[in-house]
Amino acid sequence: MAGLTYTVFDTTDLSTAEVYGRTLKELGNKHQEVVGLSADLAKSTKIGVFAEAHPDRFFNMGIAEQNLFGVAAGMAKAGLIPFVSTFAIFTSMRGLDQVHTDICYQNANVKMIATHAGVSFGQAGSTHHCTEDLSIMRAMANCTVIVPADGMETANAVVAAYEKEGPVYIRINRGFDQKVFQNADYGFEIGKGIQMTDGTDITIIGCGSTVYQAIQAASILDQVDGIKARVINMHTIKPVDKEMILKALHETRRIVTVEDHNIIGGLGSAVSEVISESGKACAFMRLGIPDEFSVIGLHEDLMAHYQIDANGIVDNVRELMGRDFEEDEDWEDEV
Repeated sequence: MAGLTYTVFDTTDLSTAEVYGRTLKELGNKHQEVVGLSADLAKSTKIGVFAEAHPDRFFNMGIAEQNLFGVAAGMAKAGLIPFVSTFAIFTSMRGLDQVHTDICYQNANVKMIATHAGVSFGQAGSTHHCTEDLSIMRAMANCTVIVPADGMETANAVVAAYEKEGPVYIRINRGFDQKVFQNADYGFEIGKGIQMTDGTDITIIGCGSTVYQAIQAASILDQVDGIKARVINMHTIKPVDKEMILKALHETRRIVTVEDHNIIGGLGSAVSEVISESGKACAFMRLGIPDEFSVIGLHEDLMAHYQIDANGIVDNVRELMGRDFEEDEDWEDEV
């Protein structure tokens, strides 16, 4: 795969969690109603940066995730805007009853920042991997689901979450993620995908850390195979950008989705629902963790193992380009 090389001096820029902590601190400087909560993971999730700056507005609930989300819901009903940080596996599963009933059912204005998502916690093992959260959280009524591609997009997502009324789930990694954006001025908007590269042969739709890998794959495909791949950063899984998906469907007729998540219920499922509801056929492939618990290892090794790194995407795009299917030039007679 395209190796990730960095030094200790790069870590604060590469880690999406580091950027989240700094952004939340600045948000707290401007808005007194912003409060922070964690469950004994302030340092690991980087909400500790907010806690150091605003100790009177930070609450450590101990290792009690159910209390964490229940208290956050109560604070929201009292007019505060709680940002709650713990690992994705604890947000979407251990505290799920409270997330469902206290936050989403009540449409409480709580922002859930779930870190160490996907297989980014590599060596911590399958109990701390979280490859089911997108499937769970996007099924929650009232809940917006965002998967930023890098630190800069995380900053945009945190600010957008503050401005949006209602529950928001932001899924970030443990780090260290490659930079995709050099600054925040590229037009981030909840529910609107970002086209990263032009292409007419095939579309690669990614979210989170796979966006960088998809861009690298598109470059390889162009230089080696002459394949023009369009890359879309689908940072919002719910509401998903149907218009951008259908435009890609019409213009490229081949779509590959790439996610650090089980292929069931996440980005690939969201995109396939849009395609199937359109009544238009295309060559389609979902890349991600298959229906199994992930093996254990370094994040970059796991991405290579499951073919969601640049090389894996290239191999699968070549395979999909070789499939024989009917390219109907006229869909006007279809439903």
